[in-house]
Amino acid sequence: MSSLSEAKAEQPSILHTVQKAAADFGLPRVIILTTFIMLFVLAGIFNMNLPSFFGDVLRRWGMWGILVLAMVPSIQSGIGPNFGITVGILGGMLGAVLSIEMRSAGVFDFITNATMFGISTAMAAIVLGVFFASIMGALYGMLLNRVKGSEMAVSVYVGFSALAIFNIVWALIPVRTSTLILPATGSGLRQMINLTDDFGGAFDGLFRFQIGDMTVRLGLLSVFFVCCLLMWLFMRSRLGMMMSAAGSNPAYARASGINVDRMRILGTTISTALGAVGIIIYAQSFGFLQMYNAPQFYGFTVVASVLIGGATVKRARIFDVLLGAFLFNGILTIALPLANVMMPDVPGVPEMLRLIITNGIILYALSKAKGGR
Repeated sequence: MSSLSEAKAEQPSILHTVQKAAADFGLPRVIILTTFIMLFVLAGIFNMNLPSFFGDVLRRWGMWGILVLAMVPSIQSGIGPNFGITVGILGGMLGAVLSIEMRSAGVFDFITNATMFGISTAMAAIVLGVFFASIMGALYGMLLNRVKGSEMAVSVYVGFSALAIFNIVWALIPVRTSTLILPATGSGLRQMINLTDDFGGAFDGLFRFQIGDMTVRLGLLSVFFVCCLLMWLFMRSRLGMMMSAAGSNPAYARASGINVDRMRILGTTISTALGAVGIIIYAQSFGFLQMYNAPQFYGFTVVASVLIGGATVKRARIFDVLLGAFLFNGILTIALPLANVMMPDVPGVPEMLRLIITNGIILYALSKAKGGR
């Protein structure tokens, strides 16, 4: 009798554990993971090249990963998902343009190895981009300190406003490199800048190998993983824990002697700087630098990615970045060719799927921000 009663007593606890695990994993992640698996199964049924698809998933994972990683410091510092990551992206684009100008001026002519040449120009773009993005990020953080409680709404408009200002900059900036100048007018920057002669594929071609039809870009993935490791170490440092404390419980942090406003500025600056790094890694993999309004909605994509991974508007982990970036980009990579095969006469289905996933996940996360159901 005693063993039977003990078993009955344990049953609710086991059920409670399962329910808690399911709640922690989250309904959105279950839906997205199921959709991802179903898409792969359907691709196999239609005799599509699954290894090639998976190689593309890995490539997009590395392309978008650092941009998604930029959400961690912003969320942990208390400003929430950084919809204004466009500010950092613009700083990175400016750094890339200056790096191309430096190459054209012969600054890197002493480097004879093609691989090292590409990596050197990419690193120059990253250093310059981080410099400009950090300055803009600090100013951006000061602004967000003035609008506490409305950061997510304000950050969207900050991103759009910065994009409009830089559209003027791109149209007026004096450049001498022929690959940058708009041919029709002879001034201003092109909409698409070819990076073949600069850092296009600089990290994609590093340690690249084939497994059957699947291409693994180990260099690209390594850059992403190293950035994740550095962020993981930073978040466990004294400064990182102070920043997280300021974000999770500002009143307690102030009582402990932590300058909450300064920590919020730090989180915003790091997030913005990572945005600059992320866009350069994205561009070198894509092969082109897209100017003007191209990055307008990148903030929504990266926010949706980190939320799919399990992050909330108040907490984000490195695991959320890894899982979210993989699932989100995996679905979009497979959905386009699969939709074209399944519904050849219905245009725009992949784009509709992207919008549903992106905006649906953001809407779900915002509804849960204040304990909504």
